Amino acid sequence: MAEAHQAVGFRPSLTSDAGEVELSAPMLQEIYLSGLRSWKRHLSRFWNDFLTGVFPASPLSWLFLFSAIQLAWFLQLDPSLGLMEKIKELLPDWGGQHHRLRGVLAAALFASCLWGALIFTLHVALRLLLSYHGWLLQPHGAMSSRTKTWLALVRIFSGRHLMLFSYQRSLPRQPVPSVQDTVRKYLESVRPVLSDEDFDWTAALAREFLRLQASLLQWYLQLKSWWASNYVSDWWEEFVYLRSRNSLMVNSNYYMMDFLYVTPTPVQAARAGNAVHALLLYRHRLNRQEILPTLLMGMRPLCSAQYEKIFNTTRIPGVHKDHIRHLRDSRHVAVFHRGRFFRLGTHTQSGLLSPRALEQQFQRILDDPSPACPHEEHLAALTAAPRDVWAQVRRSLKTQAQEALEAVEGAAFFVSLDSEPAGLTREDPAASLDAYAHALLAGRGHDRWFDKSFSLIVFSNGKLGLSVEHSWADCPISGHMWEFTLATECFQLGYTADGHCKGHPDLSLPQPQRLHWDLPDKIHLSISLALRGAKTLSGNIDCHVFPFSHFGKSFIKRWHLSSDSFIQMALQLAYFRDRGQFCLTYESTMTRLFLEGRTETVRSCTREACNFVRAMEDKEKTDPQCLALFRLAVDKHQALLKAAMSGQGVDRHLFALYIVSQFLHLQSPFLDQVHSEQWQLATSQTAVQQIHLFDVHSYPAYVSSGGGFGPADDHGYGVSYIFMGDDVITFHISSKKSSTRTDSHRLGQHIEDALLDVAALFQEGQRLKRRGLGEDDSGHSRDSLPCHTRGSRAPTTATNF
Repeated sequence: MAEAHQAVGFRPSLTSDAGEVELSAPMLQEIYLSGLRSWKRHLSRFWNDFLTGVFPASPLSWLFLFSAIQLAWFLQLDPSLGLMEKIKELLPDWGGQHHRLRGVLAAALFASCLWGALIFTLHVALRLLLSYHGWLLQPHGAMSSRTKTWLALVRIFSGRHLMLFSYQRSLPRQPVPSVQDTVRKYLESVRPVLSDEDFDWTAALAREFLRLQASLLQWYLQLKSWWASNYVSDWWEEFVYLRSRNSLMVNSNYYMMDFLYVTPTPVQAARAGNAVHALLLYRHRLNRQEILPTLLMGMRPLCSAQYEKIFNTTRIPGVHKDHIRHLRDSRHVAVFHRGRFFRLGTHTQSGLLSPRALEQQFQRILDDPSPACPHEEHLAALTAAPRDVWAQVRRSLKTQAQEALEAVEGAAFFVSLDSEPAGLTREDPAASLDAYAHALLAGRGHDRWFDKSFSLIVFSNGKLGLSVEHSWADCPISGHMWEFTLATECFQLGYTADGHCKGHPDLSLPQPQRLHWDLPDKIHLSISLALRGAKTLSGNIDCHVFPFSHFGKSFIKRWHLSSDSFIQMALQLAYFRDRGQFCLTYESTMTRLFLEGRTETVRSCTREACNFVRAMEDKEKTDPQCLALFRLAVDKHQALLKAAMSGQGVDRHLFALYIVSQFLHLQSPFLDQVHSEQWQLATSQTAVQQIHLFDVHSYPAYVSSGGGFGPADDHGYGVSYIFMGDDVITFHISSKKSSTRTDSHRLGQHIEDALLDVAALFQEGQRLKRRGLGEDDSGHSRDSLPCHTRGSRAPTTATNF
């Protein structure tokens, strides 16, 4: 989500943590360290790797194989063809009475070797199968016999008892694309937004790069791809996120909303109790690997590595580079309320506290009358300060208030009990949603601990939300957790008739521990400066959220189109109407088809998209012509999306080449030009991953309204969208108030108009087709859009399909 801003703003500060001007390590040493980091991660989760490493077999299969060999030996059969006898000869001779023991040991060793060989064969076969991406390149809704055969083989080799990390050892590594193909695709992507003169200059730089530097940089990337788990992901985390010195607030965090239309209970403490309990249930399932891996088409697994750092994780600031601190366990949460910090224990010796007991503890915090200490109220504003500033202040804070700081940074996650209500209101629905989004993204600048992996925000009227730090994982991971949380706390845990958590309070529990900060005088000025900066940044963000209810995913699917491509083309039309020009467009997609894959960029502003937009604005173009151009634009977008998902994107490859050039001190005007680009339209879809948790037909109001992020450019927009059920699309738009070129509400109106204009094309095409068949249109009012013609403003009342 928020990665576009980080990708634009990163400047490779190749300095060591000791503050040297340049890294002394040569490129080969950096590649070695990348591989070393990969192996350290594998060793740190040895036991889980063992359990999943034998997948698709199981430890019991060894016992079965050993028993079968022993039975055959008892029947005087030798399935080893003499190998067990040779193994017995190599074993020590313990005397005649131990002859049978030597036989058992020989059988166990042979069974282990055979079992290991079979597992290795299964791993290799499964990895080869998962390296096939032909299914991605097929037309939408079609499946060839080759793909059907592939699916059947994957099912055969995948085993039955899946765990979260079952497929990790079988996932292929992300391939390094051809540098010639990457440069060609890059030039194709920038052609619509550059003048002829600028394009010729960029093309000349590209030719010079291919001639002089590309082959050397590509060689190092190939070397890294063979040694490390992923040729780009660790550098992406380090240089785009951890080495960024900007404030995390708005720049590197994103938010997620509660149910849009309903709030299960207005009791703040009860909602907090159920939500925290549900989150910790998710953590329990995560630790036991009971969460199933995400499968595309119900069969193609995605990498699960990012799940490891959801909980017990904090981004620790450094002067030159941050680092991610992850604890194996934490049995408390840090709570912020009215300027005070608390340590709330979540477990007793008997296990996790019940929702009602957690509600009781949260209510004790809400009822605590003690005031905040001087400067304690605004202390968290330091986490919104530039990272080098916060790193220096944290050193003093760690000396003076180590216990309190450790309680916050070592918590499972951060909870903020806000004193104000939030969410959709009948009186002013538009303004209330905008304020809700702003409160989640930035708050008041001092009421979120932005370093934590995520902060749970509970408003005074029971509304929930998440503020998520981006470096440790991408949005689908936190989204998966959030879907589970909302479904569990509402549908499984539930509430009593008076809005409280079910069960009984536990009066024997001690009071939540108030954290005390011994803040030295020299920190007071830093807190005041950080608060001023946070308020300035927060006040400059213009958020706009609106549910589009004229039609949704079901209408788009009816025309056999990709719903994401449909929205992306409408966004191109809306942006052109807003600014009168085209711009580079950043759409985030995932590369988790590969081991430790993260994201790739889909450059949605294509030549085909521009042709469609120009046709829509040309009154001489007929609807059938516009419709034909729209389908070409959608097909092109789908091709780019599939290429990005299969590791053949543009931006991550160019990013990695750029990092290598910096390590080698090679100046490349072409790569410098690539990484000086500005993304004035950054977009992302929030996908609903666990549809089975929500019954949108019986409970249509109980759907998440997605989330959003800040703009990637000072004069740009950030746009996120989610398909809520079949008939509603919610958009989250952000921009900066300081820019005279942008207005989130204005773009929102253009998006609504563009969607209706595009839908009207299909409606008109359907009418023309029916007339050609001699059918009467009057019998098809059910499929009609609200009265709307191309270029007209949207009606004020929404009509669902």
